[in-house]
Amino acid sequence: MYTHVLLSQHHMAELRAQADAYRLAAQAPAARRPGVLRTRLGWTLVEVGLRLAATREPSPAMA
Repeated sequence: MYTHVLLSQHHMAELRAQADAYRLAAQAPAARRPGVLRTRLGWTLVEVGLRLAATREPSPAMA
């Protein structure tokens, strides 16, 4: 019985620590959040790729 209570308390403490870490990360400025720059760069590359693919002139290799 006591083991179950101790495990439950330990699990609650871990969940609280994760929630605190998430809360701190959410309050950080956008430039310091991990992955923000990577996401922006990824979408920029997708946009450039779509613009290149949507050219009206056929490429020299296709002619």
